[in-house]
Amino acid sequence: MQLTPEQLVSEFHDAVMELYFARKRIAALESENAALRAELDQASLDQASGTTD
Repeated sequence: MQLTPEQLVSEFHDAVMELYFARKRIAALESENAALRAELDQASLDQASGTTD
């Protein structure tokens, strides 16, 4: 199957948009992961010191 120049541009645009949204999702997941790690670290510290929420 051979694509026309217009189809190639459209496919490229779609790929760029997918990459853009994937990067946004990755950034959101990294932020969520950092928050969860901080929460886990705090829970570990609380458990080690004998305090609870």
